[in-house]
Amino acid sequence: MAADTNKKNNWRKRLLIAGLALVILLGAVYAYFATQQYGDTSKIKADYTVNALDFIREFQLDNKTANEKYADKIVAVNGRVSEIEAADTTINVKFIDTLTGSYAIFAFQQQHLAEAKTIQPGDSISIKGSCSGGIFSDILEATAISFKRSAINN
Repeated sequence: MAADTNKKNNWRKRLLIAGLALVILLGAVYAYFATQQYGDTSKIKADYTVNALDFIREFQLDNKTANEKYADKIVAVNGRVSEIEAADTTINVKFIDTLTGSYAIFAFQQQHLAEAKTIQPGDSISIKGSCSGGIFSDILEATAISFKRSAINN
């Protein structure tokens, strides 16, 4: 009987230690991603430089392939600004394909908000940002391509 009790206790101790180790590991992974800092996008070399309308059409033609190519890459997009949207803590700049309603939208980094506020619809500019990918909306029947950590490309 005493041997069975010791085996059960050993098994419980091992399970408890394994569970504790898993919790510590998950906490470390969460802490890493929660505190991750990104460099200033304006100082990072673009992986791709594209024309805004061609870029949007590439997503419209084959969303899956375009996402595989551009997602999580720094992309410089050249084009004529269609719209400016003021959000809570950022400025969003849009390039819109007027034929389809599809668009690329750029959220600017905090340190580049002053520059972003000078942009006007109709301006021809180059914006560099980290592509979050594109998604087709069945409701809007349009593709939306979002960017984070954006800056004016000089």
